[in-house]
Amino acid sequence: MTHYSSTLFTRHNRPLHTLWLESQAWFCAHELGRMTGRFFDEHCIRKLDPDQHRTVQLLRYGQYGETTMVSESGAYTLLAHHHIPENRHLRHWLTHEVVAVLRDGQDSALEDLPRLGRMCWPGGHTASLLYWQSEPWVRMRDMPLVMAAELPVVVPERRKLSWKECAQRALRLHGVGD
Repeated sequence: MTHYSSTLFTRHNRPLHTLWLESQAWFCAHELGRMTGRFFDEHCIRKLDPDQHRTVQLLRYGQYGETTMVSESGAYTLLAHHHIPENRHLRHWLTHEVVAVLRDGQDSALEDLPRLGRMCWPGGHTASLLYWQSEPWVRMRDMPLVMAAELPVVVPERRKLSWKECAQRALRLHGVGD
């Protein structure tokens, strides 16, 4: 099992160990539960979809231990399911501070990694782009649309590509696999 080191955030003197994994934020379920005033036990975690929780070996308080983590969408699901008025403030803090800090910390480290984007024209025409090495790349099959269009506006998306997605897109850019 892979070992991960966490990033610690504190809210009202309560810790929240977090992890940026596979381009998304993950939170320690036990600590998130303490912040909501509810213990997120196995019964609560089983209500989540399989991609919204996982167990990892996480470095917390100087030791690696098996820790149940919930993804960002899993955390929002738990907050909505076990609603109390304070959860609105907790969700805001998670979204605008914790996730923003985790994401910004990755952006500088991953600047040269490929990311998805799109070009938009008036009239609803769009074409997918792949930003790589500070250059926008267009699929060959989208070139007739790009060449015929006027006044493109580039709208980058924030989602980072995994290496598998990048390889698939590169193959599609070169017309392989279409």
